[in-house]
Amino acid sequence: MTRIFTTFILVLILAAARPALGQQRPLKTEDPETVGSGRALIEAGLDYNRDVFLPVSGLRGNHITVPAFGLSLGVSSIAEIQLDWGIYQKLNITEQVAGAPLSDLLLVDGGRTDDFGDIHIGAKVRLLSETARRPAIGSWFSTRLPNAGNESGLGKDVQDFASAVTIGKTVQSVRVVANIGMLMIGRPTEAVAQDDLLIYGLSVARAVSANSELVGEFVGRANFANLVTPGAEDRGLLRFGARYTKSGVRIDGGILLGLTSYDPEFGLTTGLTWVFDAFKVP
Repeated sequence: MTRIFTTFILVLILAAARPALGQQRPLKTEDPETVGSGRALIEAGLDYNRDVFLPVSGLRGNHITVPAFGLSLGVSSIAEIQLDWGIYQKLNITEQVAGAPLSDLLLVDGGRTDDFGDIHIGAKVRLLSETARRPAIGSWFSTRLPNAGNESGLGKDVQDFASAVTIGKTVQSVRVVANIGMLMIGRPTEAVAQDDLLIYGLSVARAVSANSELVGEFVGRANFANLVTPGAEDRGLLRFGARYTKSGVRIDGGILLGLTSYDPEFGLTTGLTWVFDAFKVP
């Protein structure tokens, strides 16, 4: 409860100045505004998470992803296509829990394991533009492809699908973005079975100068099933950081705090974002 209370306090502190539109790294909450017709957004970063637990494989340790790559293409003024990929990931193992569902499939040598990351392919559409009285409203969806394997302990060899309603509103000097939707997680131990979870997020952005911003968000998921299978547990994360933009390039850094026993203890992220005119939409 203390961490959840801290989450809302930090989010409220950030909501005190003019907004930052088109929210990007280091946030995960999707803004209903798109990158723009014919424009491309490329981002790359490094993510470090301490004390990560993977309940499906039973591995616990410190996790690194590099580069955390993202690409968004504006196919119209209201729609974009997205691709996200943590190209390389490594887990320095601190504990291996016996009896995990896929622990028998592990081919781990020593105190570390690595693999490719899973690719996420998705899109979002702005359905309603923002007005003085109404927030912008959009739709977002994404599919996670099973690129990481069971043998490394970093993958599940099943697909996941997520979709959400995206809402964004500028109130006086504050940009507030909210997401709520559904996550369908495939069960790696059952051929035709899935878990359905509620997903949600809330973010705010505060500009402290013409080029720099402070950002924060609270994201999570909830499983209301009577029986919660490994890998489908409730999660909650608090993320806050800063962004600095110069000559079309944005530098960011952030800190992550886990709010449940299944989340990382804390994490660090840093990266770059570049937005540019890429092509003409007919």
